[in-house]
Amino acid sequence: MDPLTHTVVGASLAQTRCGRVPLGTATLVIGANLPDIDAATYFLDGQLALGFRRGWTHGVLAMALLPALLGWVMHRVDLFRCRRDPTATPVSRGRLMALSYLSVLSHPALDWLNTYGVRLLMPFDGRWFYGDSLFIIDPWVWLLLGTAVVLAHSGSPAQASGWIVLGAIATALVTGFPGIPLAARAVWCLGVACIAGVRIWGGAQHTLHQVATVCLLTVGVYLTGMVGSSRVAHNQVTAWARARGFEPRHIMVGPVPADPFRRDILIADNLHYHRVRLDWLAKDPITPVSLQAAIGDDHPAAAAALAAPELWGFATWTRFPRFNVEPTADGYRVSVADMRGLGGGVVELDGELRPIAQRP
Repeated sequence: MDPLTHTVVGASLAQTRCGRVPLGTATLVIGANLPDIDAATYFLDGQLALGFRRGWTHGVLAMALLPALLGWVMHRVDLFRCRRDPTATPVSRGRLMALSYLSVLSHPALDWLNTYGVRLLMPFDGRWFYGDSLFIIDPWVWLLLGTAVVLAHSGSPAQASGWIVLGAIATALVTGFPGIPLAARAVWCLGVACIAGVRIWGGAQHTLHQVATVCLLTVGVYLTGMVGSSRVAHNQVTAWARARGFEPRHIMVGPVPADPFRRDILIADNLHYHRVRLDWLAKDPITPVSLQAAIGDDHPAAAAALAAPELWGFATWTRFPRFNVEPTADGYRVSVADMRGLGGGVVELDGELRPIAQRP
């Protein structure tokens, strides 16, 4: 998920009874974003970034070590805080550890929900897990979890101004994104107006822990519904494909922005990719949206290109690779891409299917 989603999850947890302690907000917000330290690889190399992202720092070993490290650091900070202010109430190490584990574990759980997935068993197993249930940016999660955070952190003019700017940017994104239904845009604007109205009223400030708890529970119900509906969509599309004479080998149920009633589906059989649209509110719920596309992996040059060193990161990340193999005078030129929109690259192979070194 996007960094804002992870941040508001941590900040909302901080407003519940379990998180309302000194250093609670810092621990929960840092922990909710901590696994994304692998994003630093983007500044080093593109293939390294693809090969490393959502792996080591999102896997089972990191889920054991990162929270323990964060809890230890926050405990040391708390000791320093209490030395500077002898009247301060210390936070128990167990409480800080519990908040650290809660927040860090929330991160891969959310990342699992989208179509890009996460390698939950790293470094012991590089297998990807995909929830196919939530678009990578979900405005309803923003809206619900942002409620308690806005109410808790808008007391000063600077904070209020910051939220106004962020709200305007988010509203422009949600209302301006192509394909979002008019009803969803209206609900978003109404929700933003309600948050502003409740903040101006001020009556909810004394029950923030209850507001945060209700919002988190509502998000939990929403996420459960999205996971369940994606499983229903998977079964419906499988039956639809078989009725038309082809057997799905892999199916990606792609959520669409702000509309829980639609899915963009990608089906892979043995030779082709098929894109269909599922709309539970339409007369014909399942309709093809494009012609079938050849996978192109039936030529031995395809596998050789995907194994080339210059595509190792892409090969780690790709879920639905597509190949275009062109014969050349010396061998083959293979273009590789991922059907989810991730660019791959072009690999030159000789007649023995060995990568040809690229000229500097």
